Amino acid sequence: MRVAVVILNWNGKAFLQQFLTNVVENSRDHGLVYVADNGSTDGSVAYVQAHHPDVRIIETGGNFGYAGGYNRALEHIAEPYAVLLNSDVEVSPGWLIPLVERMDSDSSIAACQPKLLDFNDRGRFEYAGASGGFIDHWGYPFCRGRLFDTLEPDHGQYDEACPVFWATGACMFVRMSAFRQVGGLDADFFAHMEEIDLCWRLQRMGFSIWAEPRSVVYHVGGGTLHRSSPRKTFLNFRNGLELLLKNLPARSVLPVLFVRMTLDGVAAIRFLMSGQAGDFKAVFNAHFAFYGRLLNTWRKRGGAYPTLPGVYSHSVVRQYYLRGRKRFSDLDPASF
Repeated sequence: MRVAVVILNWNGKAFLQQFLTNVVENSRDHGLVYVADNGSTDGSVAYVQAHHPDVRIIETGGNFGYAGGYNRALEHIAEPYAVLLNSDVEVSPGWLIPLVERMDSDSSIAACQPKLLDFNDRGRFEYAGASGGFIDHWGYPFCRGRLFDTLEPDHGQYDEACPVFWATGACMFVRMSAFRQVGGLDADFFAHMEEIDLCWRLQRMGFSIWAEPRSVVYHVGGGTLHRSSPRKTFLNFRNGLELLLKNLPARSVLPVLFVRMTLDGVAAIRFLMSGQAGDFKAVFNAHFAFYGRLLNTWRKRGGAYPTLPGVYSHSVVRQYYLRGRKRFSDLDPASF
């Protein structure tokens, strides 16, 4: 087999019961399925052993989050390609074929993703990756099919395969030689934004990232942490700042971080005014955590800092909140 389909699991037995059979049945012609267990206590490993003896189990030895868990799991992978697949994903028949073809077409492609649709609303894009990810000048991530919380219906408007800035961690197809060359995921991120950091570093090394919408999967989302969780808010805000400090050219670090921190303060106030006190506190805790790891993050800098495609040269915050541009297609394509 050329593809290792690796499902990282942490107390996700219910999702394994719901989706693992689907993944195995639709992957067996092209991929070998692994479940990498991140220290679960809900009987996940016993369930897989009893009901899916054809699935290989990797035990990481503890809960190391998405980044650390996958780093440990992929050490055991011999296949040239791997899919980092969330446990709450339903795949479609033949889903691996377009992804393999895309990666085989160009050795400079380090990662790609399928089209992600909402499992519970199959005609609509899913938040985690939609049809490929981008960032704006200030480092805010968005997708073809999703700007902030606005999820577009899928009418085939983003079905063209194209280079993107980041591929979703919910279903990321990676070239293992490139993954190892770049040093894998940043385990300090634990979870959230680590796939954007990985894709950014891969591009800085000369690789490209693609979306291949001929492959379609359906994602539940929020399987480990719900989108409204203050813990998720903390990780997103802390890791968003560290992402910028690690990967921006030196001349851009201070001005971009100043603007982002200011906008983070605005976001915190909006949380408070909406009665989300936990998220309000999470933003400030994220900033203090960022300061506490500032030197460690700065030491991770190094290598080239070229101008990269897929970066929107304006503020998607301004476009969305002040100009009412809620769809990816509303953004000026000349600004990428």
